[in-house]
Amino acid sequence: MSTPQHKIGSGFGATSTADDVVRGLDLTGRLALATGGYSGLGLETTRALTRAGARVVVPARRRATAEEALAGLDGVEVDDLDLGDLESVRSFAERFLAAGRPLDIVIDNAGIMACPETRVGPGWEAQFATNHLGHFALVNRLWPAIAPGGARVVSVSSRAHHFSGIRWDDVNWQRGYDKWQAYGQAKTANVLFAVHLDRLGRDSGVRAFSLHPGGILTPLQRHIPREEMIERGWIDEDGNILNPEGFKTPQQGAATQVWAATSPQLDGLGGVYLEDCDIAEPAPDDTPTGVKPWATDPAEASRLWDLSAQLTGVNAFAA
Repeated sequence: MSTPQHKIGSGFGATSTADDVVRGLDLTGRLALATGGYSGLGLETTRALTRAGARVVVPARRRATAEEALAGLDGVEVDDLDLGDLESVRSFAERFLAAGRPLDIVIDNAGIMACPETRVGPGWEAQFATNHLGHFALVNRLWPAIAPGGARVVSVSSRAHHFSGIRWDDVNWQRGYDKWQAYGQAKTANVLFAVHLDRLGRDSGVRAFSLHPGGILTPLQRHIPREEMIERGWIDEDGNILNPEGFKTPQQGAATQVWAATSPQLDGLGGVYLEDCDIAEPAPDDTPTGVKPWATDPAEASRLWDLSAQLTGVNAFAA
């Protein structure tokens, strides 16, 4: 079976930064939205987009923290949003739509990783709910503002999608919880979301992408005990990174999502998974890089879309 999952030779790579990929681009007049755009990769994404001339809306669960982190950065506005609360998603979307502004870029960047078993909403597993369902509802509610003819929606996934496909018989982990496999399922959902959204939006010129940003030590690891990070070989007893070459800086980690959102090299493309500022190759068997087939299967993507619409009660494309 043919696949669009093949490198295009972008000229960028693992060490490219977010500023590198927008160098020479003029984003003046473009409006972007970046969830979690005030911490870690999200903050570097916001910085790069604004330096290239874009205006960036940063919805934040911790508004005061976001305002402090973004203080002094021109072209940024902050609003309240908790992706784990569908009422918060609805309220934010209504406020945004009331302003009548078109969105050129949406970057679904916020997320949680490997947290203790947590339930949100009607008992949903928190990683699936926050990383996937919250973004699903947000994009569908914002769809009237997502500009036809060139807008891009970027879903930040992870190589952790290798850990698990969608557990159709127990998506909310009611029968035993594994924090890493639950994270993997949520990251697979991020890829499948982009696959199906691209199919739905491409006729109107809206394209969707997903990506692995790379290994980066950021506040995303807040739920991982220090002892576990030492055991995994990420840091030593003093907190020093043991393998600096195996980790990207936040500036490098933000590069692929900024490239996905802005690069003219991706014009006419969509529905693909990216890594290191290029389209990723398929990852059969035990290949540690690339994208797994269960994350790009159109049938799986359609099935997840239907389930997500049922769970959230939101579907911009309902007949």
